[in-house]
Amino acid sequence: QGSPPARSFELDYEQNCFRKDGAPFRYISGSIHYARVPRPAWRNRLLKMYMSGLSAVQVYVPWNYHEPLPGIYDFSGDRDVEAFLDLTAELGLLVILRPGPYICAEWEMGGLPAWLLWKPDIVLRSSDPAYLAAVDSWLHVLLPKIKPRLYQYGGNIISVQQVENEYGSYYACDYEYLRHLLGSFRTLLGSEVLLFTTDSARAEELHCGTLRGLYATVDFGPGSNVTEAFGAQRLVEPKGPLVNSEYYTGWLDYWGEAHASTSSARVAQGLEDMLQLGASVNMQVVSLYMFHGGTNFAYWSGADFKDQYKPVTTSYDYDAPLSEAGDPTEKLFAIRTVISKFQPLPVGPMPPATPKYAYGWVALQKVSACSNGCTAPAWHYPAALHLFLSLQYADLLDVLDVLCHSGPIQSQFPLTFEAIKQAHGFVLYHTQLPRDLLDPARLGASPHSVCDRGYVMLQKEYQGTLEREGQTTLHVMGREGDTLDVLLENMGRISFGANVSDFKGLLGNLSLDSSPLSNWLIYPLDIDSAVQQGWPHAALPKPSSKGRAGPAFYSGTFETPDITCDTFIKFPGWGKVRQWVHRQGEGEHGDGHSSSPVSIFQGQVWINSFNLGRYWPHRGPQQTLFVPGSVLHTGRPNNITVLELEGAPPTPSLLFLDQPLFNRTLSRSTAAPE
Repeated sequence: QGSPPARSFELDYEQNCFRKDGAPFRYISGSIHYARVPRPAWRNRLLKMYMSGLSAVQVYVPWNYHEPLPGIYDFSGDRDVEAFLDLTAELGLLVILRPGPYICAEWEMGGLPAWLLWKPDIVLRSSDPAYLAAVDSWLHVLLPKIKPRLYQYGGNIISVQQVENEYGSYYACDYEYLRHLLGSFRTLLGSEVLLFTTDSARAEELHCGTLRGLYATVDFGPGSNVTEAFGAQRLVEPKGPLVNSEYYTGWLDYWGEAHASTSSARVAQGLEDMLQLGASVNMQVVSLYMFHGGTNFAYWSGADFKDQYKPVTTSYDYDAPLSEAGDPTEKLFAIRTVISKFQPLPVGPMPPATPKYAYGWVALQKVSACSNGCTAPAWHYPAALHLFLSLQYADLLDVLDVLCHSGPIQSQFPLTFEAIKQAHGFVLYHTQLPRDLLDPARLGASPHSVCDRGYVMLQKEYQGTLEREGQTTLHVMGREGDTLDVLLENMGRISFGANVSDFKGLLGNLSLDSSPLSNWLIYPLDIDSAVQQGWPHAALPKPSSKGRAGPAFYSGTFETPDITCDTFIKFPGWGKVRQWVHRQGEGEHGDGHSSSPVSIFQGQVWINSFNLGRYWPHRGPQQTLFVPGSVLHTGRPNNITVLELEGAPPTPSLLFLDQPLFNRTLSRSTAAPE
């Protein structure tokens, strides 16, 4: 008997198609980001993609998700990319792998690790030797895990796309960098692997984003002229299959803008137009971006820079065929119908939506100290659900010893997050007033030097917020020696724009009436570690006075029925109940005092130490946070920790719903969300 034919996946420039094991092959793929989906849900999402008629999935590998510090790697749990790839193979899906090193994806810093910016003058995405050394080190760890899973070696990865990511849109246009990456991929993966690039269909971007030896593809969404878009690809690839590497099924959301949506009919018609062109002209392939978006848990949401800084919401629902919670939508079935016209669908039913549960209310009321914790009566709901409520409350400034074990860093002037080696989250800057301010003094920052929001407290009293793209001055009064604290929040490093070197924190000094402040104590806060170690639930409660506005922690517990289902947290009334912040020096009648309403609230939520991400319902459009059922407990209390940054209602509470809410924004109405 002869040996079995060699496995191969290659380009056929004569017939303008791909060939898989020698036969012409067209794939329809969809994007899914394992880093945005909890591991217990991987199988469910992939099975739904397979039953939709997809033959392949596109998978990004975010470098910063796996190498949080130089030489420290994490491929465990939700980060186990090998387990994810093996699951795709088990379910019969091929893979188009997109390992970067830069991936964009609206992910924090486009997947590049923040520690690259420890070298302030590094030129990212270029042939800068410092950058290339870090890239090479990472690829020598990642790609050996990938090589055995290539199609040629018995795996299911048919191509590696792309080497870099839409590089034509980046200012550097550094061909030496692209050649270096090409050499690294060839050395570590072999000469047979198919390597791609993808760029928009604009000629100038294809000019800088393509390189001989890398097959050039394009990306475009519904409404584009298909013939013109593929005509642009033909300018750089006269022969070979036509490939739309990112056919946009929806779009991302930015804080403060309306929820993006694209009609199912428009997406389906655009897909059918492309597949029909492929059937009549040559073999053409399509990758649907996104097929399942998922969630930017913790601090992983990125930002775009389009004339201004635009942070991405926690939800990455993307109006995709599979919703943020992984449920089939009308758009999925419309796409499935189109696919069925060109290739057979798998036999069997589409898996249904995952069960959701409206667990009801959890109150986060302030309580007095008690020796064994405090318990409120159970609340009763039509579903006979009992929520056992307890609480602890702490102003952030009172628990710095818990959140910063190493103590503060002393500096004459403010230091950036990167200078103190803080990647994500929050840093507190503390100093004192250098003189009496008997008349209102202007506390200010130079434009774009507060990255990204700074919450200002004077003598522990909240004064207001400074913003990267908003207010940069406040008026304050006080006495020499009064404490001045500014909590800086990183809302996500730029993932797409002119430059991804997005430093965080105070990039310049604050000044009082143009006189720079000095003698700073800088606290890098590690809130997640404290929460993971049981704080504040394991801490003894402290006496609770009437809460001040400004950054504070609220915590509570609740018990579920004997099931744990996906659910969504809403913050009812937090924007409607106005808290009044006492501000000196701003009196309407010249008395030097005034009260100002705080109605724009935002913060971070943890359940059972799992960081669900940022909430900001008054800015919108996202009104709820997705809670995967896999993070909840049965038979024991579930711990909730909320860091509210500007001011919660007098009796804060959370409401668990069985569906998400979108599309309420500050820009649409000055009224607070319901």
